[in-house]
Amino acid sequence: MKGSTLRISKKKLFALTVAIPLVGALLTGCASGSSDAAKGSESNPVKIGVVGKSDPQWAAFEKAASSEGIHVDIVDFTEYTQPNPALAEKELDLNEFQHIIYLANSNVKNNQDLTPIGATAIYPLGLYSKTHESIDQIPEGGTVAVPNDETNRARALGVLVDAGLIKLKGEWTAVADSRDVDEGASKVKVKELSADQTANGLQDLDGAVVNNDFLKNADLVGKEPLAQSKPDAESAKPYINIFVSRAEDKDNETYLKLVKIFQQNADVQAALQESSGNTATPLTTSASELQDLLETTQDQIQNKA
Repeated sequence: MKGSTLRISKKKLFALTVAIPLVGALLTGCASGSSDAAKGSESNPVKIGVVGKSDPQWAAFEKAASSEGIHVDIVDFTEYTQPNPALAEKELDLNEFQHIIYLANSNVKNNQDLTPIGATAIYPLGLYSKTHESIDQIPEGGTVAVPNDETNRARALGVLVDAGLIKLKGEWTAVADSRDVDEGASKVKVKELSADQTANGLQDLDGAVVNNDFLKNADLVGKEPLAQSKPDAESAKPYINIFVSRAEDKDNETYLKLVKIFQQNADVQAALQESSGNTATPLTTSASELQDLLETTQDQIQNKA
């Protein structure tokens, strides 16, 4: 999810439970493809599932798509576990609420083949401290917390690797966890905590990687992180937020045009920055690269099991 982050929406992509919920009641009368009219017409709009319809980019996107002759219906969900099952059951045409690693876990756990068709943005994940002002001040043998969920843990470890605080026993992967840390070669010890507790534990820690969702409650909004994920780092790639379709629709020209509208329309991009507090890094990563990345990530998840 965008939206660590997942805004997964960016701020809400960190939950990784992907048990299939009952979504029929939420989508009664919203079945995709129920009209003989052309997809994208006023009577048969493209239905796109999101978490956070009120985010300003969606109103801007609807307007931009309409000006290009494509009608869209933004379908709001309250839980991150809902849009993928709805897409698989053809109650949606697309969704946009998650990043590559969330989709990979969802596909593996549910034996599905939902497919990314375009990138939207990537959002930073930061290392914070309430006792130190710089990385250099973190002492040898200090303790730094990372989120313990599958979505954010590996990315948080990547932040610590890039900051020079830890070394891994092998190459970084999207499924790395604290067992992969080479403790003897690392400057700090890694402690796994639930994502909502990393910030709360800062008083007793030398640092913690904190998801954007929890910055406000920890009074960290506006505070400069000691380090943060780099948008172009290898460890950031699985956290690219994406438009997703069913596999059979990955070459649908209307859907691909909608991706371009999102990526290229100035009003949509301005609204995206407003929604993210100017933290989003917009991306135009190709569908083929995203699909290769998904396959690699799914393989890593299966091999780790």
